[in-house]
Amino acid sequence: MTDTFDLGPATKQMQRLVAGVREDQLADPTPCEGTTVGALMGHINMLSAAFRACATKEELPGLDQPPPPPSADNLPADWRTSLPTRLGALAEAWRDPAAWQGMATAGGVTMPSAVMATVALDEVVLHGWDLARATVQPFEVDPVSTEVVLGFTSAMTAPEEAAGREGLFGPVVPVPDDAPAFDRALGNAGRDPHWRP
Repeated sequence: MTDTFDLGPATKQMQRLVAGVREDQLADPTPCEGTTVGALMGHINMLSAAFRACATKEELPGLDQPPPPPSADNLPADWRTSLPTRLGALAEAWRDPAAWQGMATAGGVTMPSAVMATVALDEVVLHGWDLARATVQPFEVDPVSTEVVLGFTSAMTAPEEAAGREGLFGPVVPVPDDAPAFDRALGNAGRDPHWRP
């Protein structure tokens, strides 16, 4: 797996997807069971700030606590401008080599910063796919992001990671071994690659 990587391709795609969301889609379902488009974007809004703080080593209130369930209440009224700005800041923060050093805390979990960067990319990429499917928009993932996300989700299928999957991924969805790499990553993360609204 790549040692360091750029979150820019994933965040740029998420910015494009956010721009394509219609107001009448905010209550629509997503591949995340029980989570609407509005709630998913509220979650993306919060994680963008949290993972940027991990990179900058800034102490934000609540980073030492488990994240709240996705909620549209966490989606600001100006989301069309503020969410893309937060996503851009997230990618930029991880371009600083110092971001990858030391430890970082988010969601009540402390881990090496380089691992936290992987979690951040995984969240942006997978939720980008979730948002694209829910709002019927095209989705693409670059080769480096695919490699990182597949590596992370594959590791999280190990029996000893069962507790770590709680609240992060649903049960593994079987996907053929010869399926595209990103489809296998989706299955590892508890998503059906063929999900449609």
